[in-house]
Amino acid sequence: MERSAINPWAWQDQFGFVQASDLSGVNRVLLCSGQTSVDDECNPVHVGDMAGQINKALDNLETVLGQAGLGLSDVVRLNYYVADVNAFLEAYESDTMPRLSQAGCRPATTLLGIAALFLPELLVEIEATVAQ
Repeated sequence: MERSAINPWAWQDQFGFVQASDLSGVNRVLLCSGQTSVDDECNPVHVGDMAGQINKALDNLETVLGQAGLGLSDVVRLNYYVADVNAFLEAYESDTMPRLSQAGCRPATTLLGIAALFLPELLVEIEATVAQ
């Protein structure tokens, strides 16, 4: 697969994402359900801690990707659903963006502020599209 970033502007670079990914020669696409900050029994973890919840959701995403023989570098799109946009942006800049960058992940991205997730303790859900 070949991936080319489509960026008519440069402002998105500071946030670690692209405006679009042009994919060619795709052999496989994996559509991931939203991942949250829950343990193996679906109990919320890192309650009240946005950075902790983002990292746990990414850990869970990496577990799903690993089961499929893929990694964060294969992610082409991330959608973030968050209960507190400001807290997310703070944690994203300090924790999430470096983690994704180190993994070679620079996807097309959407951030949505929402009223609530499926459990009241959850602050973030991360949905991914992966291509190879």
